[in-house]
Amino acid sequence: MVPPPPGEESQTILLPPGWQSYLSPQGRRYYVNTTTNETTWERPSSSPGISASPGPHRSSLPPTVNGYHASGTPAHPPETAHMSLRKSTGDSQNLGSSSPGKKQSKENTITINCVTFPHPDTMPEQQLLKPTEWSYCDYFWADKKDPQGNGTVAGFELLLQKQLKGKQMQKEMSEFIRERIKIEEEYAKNLAKLSQNSLAAQEEGSLGEAWAQVKKSLADEAEVHLKFSAKLHSEVEKPLMNFRENFKKDMKKCDHHIADLRKQLASRYASVEKARKALTERQRDLEIKTQQLEIKLSNKTEEDIKKARRKSTQAGDDLMRCVDLYNQAQSKWFEEMVTTTLELERLEVERVEMIRQHLCQYTQLRHETDMFNQSTVEPVDQLLRKVDPAKDRELWVREHKTGNIRPVDMEI
Repeated sequence: MVPPPPGEESQTILLPPGWQSYLSPQGRRYYVNTTTNETTWERPSSSPGISASPGPHRSSLPPTVNGYHASGTPAHPPETAHMSLRKSTGDSQNLGSSSPGKKQSKENTITINCVTFPHPDTMPEQQLLKPTEWSYCDYFWADKKDPQGNGTVAGFELLLQKQLKGKQMQKEMSEFIRERIKIEEEYAKNLAKLSQNSLAAQEEGSLGEAWAQVKKSLADEAEVHLKFSAKLHSEVEKPLMNFRENFKKDMKKCDHHIADLRKQLASRYASVEKARKALTERQRDLEIKTQQLEIKLSNKTEEDIKKARRKSTQAGDDLMRCVDLYNQAQSKWFEEMVTTTLELERLEVERVEMIRQHLCQYTQLRHETDMFNQSTVEPVDQLLRKVDPAKDRELWVREHKTGNIRPVDMEI
């Protein structure tokens, strides 16, 4: 971990026009020229648009807004140095003595499951990539202990589990709507059957007409519920079921990609530790031979010291190479994590919004169904208001009368 240069935080000189300052997730300050899309670790000079250290630290990135590129990915420096080792150009005994890279790492960083984090006691608090949003890209870098105590679960794995759980919830909602459709279809079938029932079919007059309309309204209501069930299938259930059919396969691809990067990171870390151990052994051998030279001066001892010094220098070079490869692997993992977690975040928002819209469609269909159901009983209400027992009696009497001469007393 390479901390900011001493005194940089305390500088109060304003940056040249077009330059913005940010902190990488590792706590290192870098600068972005929003005009030329250049980034640099070095504080830019007073000349606008010119950095104090052009060359290898510059890179072309999309313009940034509030620390984020316009493409939606977080703005971060072209290099993410998590481990460092200074190579001495003088006395070879100073090269990695007592493993200086490891000593600095102990002071400024802490490594957990082969991932290097800033040490909470020595490094300043990091700025979140999306401070006010509780974003996935800020809170799932470390691993979490398994609730059963059988190991750890990677933060990215937790995000994948949430995505797959969301897909499962969506599937279960679709099954719920399917059950609702079955109820509607069965209800419509029973209503249609009941409308054909011949009970009270001989009722006459205006009441008979109202009764017939009651039975007809059942058939009309059955038709309404059949249409409701068909719309539920096409506008709610089917979209829920078909949304992201290949979602699980895509999530597995993401999982394998990030897992491969973590494996590569672990391999690079193992190489660093192996190189660090080899350097320590070479330095110890060099010290022993140096002590032998002090005791007994001989050409053979001097040759041994030169050979040991060359091996120590080579071991130091190997360690620096391994550290550089580790940092590259961790930088790649970091970039892919940010990009992928933001994509998972976008997919989750899209899923929730999609379900919300289709549930709104469900309630809209329910309201429409209730309105159509109401319309099926309105004719019944109209006929019931016209029911007139007196007129019904008149009509019945006219049709069925047998005579209007009343009987009289018998005469003797």
